[in-house]
Order: sequence, then C-alpha cells, then structure tokens
Amino acid sequence: MKLTTLTFLLLSSSLLAHAQKKEVLKNTQNFLSTLTPELKSQAQYPFDDAERFNWNFVPIKRNGLTYYDFSDKQRDAATSLLKASLSEQGYQKAMAIVNLENVLMVVEKQAPDSRYRDPLNYHFTVFGEPVEGKPWAWRFEGHHVALNFTSIGDEVVSSTPSFFGSNPGIVKEGESKGIEVLKEETKLGFELINALSADQRATAIFSEKAPAEIISGNKREAVPLTPDGISFKALGKEQQVLFLKLLDVYVKNYSFGFSKKLMDKIKNAGIENLHFAWAGSLAPGLANYYRIQGPMLLIEYDNTQNNANHVHTTVRDLKDDFAEDILREHYAKEHK
Repeated sequence: MKLTTLTFLLLSSSLLAHAQKKEVLKNTQNFLSTLTPELKSQAQYPFDDAERFNWNFVPIKRNGLTYYDFSDKQRDAATSLLKASLSEQGYQKAMAIVNLENVLMVVEKQAPDSRYRDPLNYHFTVFGEPVEGKPWAWRFEGHHVALNFTSIGDEVVSSTPSFFGSNPGIVKEGESKGIEVLKEETKLGFELINALSADQRATAIFSEKAPAEIISGNKREAVPLTPDGISFKALGKEQQVLFLKLLDVYVKNYSFGFSKKLMDKIKNAGIENLHFAWAGSLAPGLANYYRIQGPMLLIEYDNTQNNANHVHTTVRDLKDDFAEDILREHYAKEHK
C-alpha cells in the first residue's frame, strides 16, 4: 500500500516521538547505573521529596551531582540524558549558555579555581525510580539553565517550569565576540512589537519601564499576570505569523514528543486566547520585557540587567507545572 506524503510525515513524527519517549527513560536508567552507591545517594531523591520543587536560575548552592563528580563514562551518560530530553535546538542553546560561564569568568576577573562562574558546575538530579508505569522526574540546573522533566514511565508529561538565560546577552569582546545565544527570542520580540500600529501598541504596552526581572520568578506555581496586552485575535495576518514564530522559538526547545504535546495543549486552550504584552524600550540596547500568555501558558522575556545585555526567559504551564494535574489524575486512576 502506498503512503501519501502527509501520512508518511505523520507516521514518521509518531515513530520519532515514540523513540524519544523510550530514549529518555533508557538514558536515565543508564545514567543511574553508572553511578557508585555513594554518588547515587547524592543524585537521587524520592519522587515526593520537596527538593523536586527547589528550582532556581541564579548561581547558588545546589543539590545533586555536577560534572566534577563524574568519570568520563558517567559524564557521557549524563550528557546523553540531557540530549534525549531536549530538541537539538534546545540542547545547543543549553550548552551555549553553559559555555558563557567561561566568558563571565574573564569579564568578572574570577579566580581560576572559582566555581562561581564555572561551566562544570551544573547539577543533575533524579527524583523517584525511572521504571515503566511509575512517575519519576529529573532536573538539569545551574546558572541560567533550569530544566525540569517529569515522566510517567517512558512518557515525558511535563518539561516545565523551564528557564534559559544569557549573560552577556551579546558577547561584546574576546574570542567569543558576537555570540548571542537567545538571538531569536530577542529579534522576533522586537519585530512583533514594532509591527504593531500605534493603536495596537497602546493595548500591548503596559509600562514604559521594564520590570527588573521575570515576574513569575522561581515560584512553585506561576499565576496569570495582568494586564493581558493585545490578543492574537486583534492582530493582522502578518502580525499573527510573527507571533507564532516567536511562540515556536520557545516551544521547540523541548524534545519532539513534548513540544508537540505542549503545542496541542496551547491549541486546545485556543490560539485566539493568547495575548502579547510589552514593557520598556522599543529598540535594542535599553531595558525591555515581553510576555506571551494564555489560559494555560506563560512565557516571559526580560532584558534589563547589565545595561540591557542580560536576558532571562521562562516557560510556565499555568495549569500543570511539574505535571501536578497529570499526576493527580494518574494517582486517582491507580487508586481506583
């Protein structure tokens, strides 16, 4: 039987998503199997431990294992787990942010043995036992990267809250001059706000001054923010295309399976119910902020620190961060 192009693409996408689901579970099991009992006791917590919600994106003391703790085999296993949990775009972005620690070490004149700015000082933590049919989770976290993944067996059911930041936003000097890790997030945001008419901007812009930080911070539960800004329905066709391009930049950081799942949730809640809100400068070089928000989604972008050369971005599921709603359903079915 001949497959149509569309059928082939849908089948290929389904097979890819299934393979990636299995890959995350397999790579987590493999990672844990490489650890000594002592290392495993530092890397693994019970699934219901409060530590699972202890996430942050600034340089603080953290729990879990870092690259310093690993042998070559363990490091390879940890890296494979991270790659399996993200899209290629998301993985490259995470690694580029990690490598900016080398730039900051020079810019801030850190001591060579300081771990305050250190590309090896990123932590791997697993919660629960990664086995078929059971809930478990894992986290990759350090300065400017905070990624939380929750699974039931081989299915990743949540990849939020997630955070990507970039300091500097654009590297101004040295061997890495010109690198801009979150370039698309910045460029498309400015393109969208400047594509609006004066009347549309009056609705979208809620403040001439950008907030000093993403408003949702590292709270366990994010809440809807006000004002809403301009709705997707109020945009022209070309403006809507820009809006969706910007949305895609964030959604496509995750593995294919979860990216599709998240986009399906956004569509089910109604693309027409999404809003875009802006604060601060309409041109690069001065402090600016924007957010995309809908019934179940909050995306924030903030570039205010270091003379507007220090970007923070986050994606929150307003209904299901850490898969809490999905887990309630799972436990209710198990109990039944």
